[in-house]
Amino acid sequence: MPKFRKKSVVIEARQFDGSWGAAKPILDWMGEGWPLDRSGPRWSDRDGGQIYIPTLEGEMTASAGDWIIRGVAGEFYPCKPDIFATTYEPAS
Repeated sequence: MPKFRKKSVVIEARQFDGSWGAAKPILDWMGEGWPLDRSGPRWSDRDGGQIYIPTLEGEMTASAGDWIIRGVAGEFYPCKPDIFATTYEPAS
């Protein structure tokens, strides 16, 4: 069976702590391509704070501790901290 290695890419990511203080700069960063309204990313103080992110797979939710990643095509999506730590390392 052939094996493949994932190509090395550098991504941008920011960790969300659930607060409005953390959500605002993340929403501003994500809002570069979207209006901050019901169709775009938005913050809620529900369950300790959440950011709702529209993706190609539908709306995803980032909770406190999650990382928000900008993918190679400019798309945004949340990533759980344990998956992020396993998959990514700081780039120089």
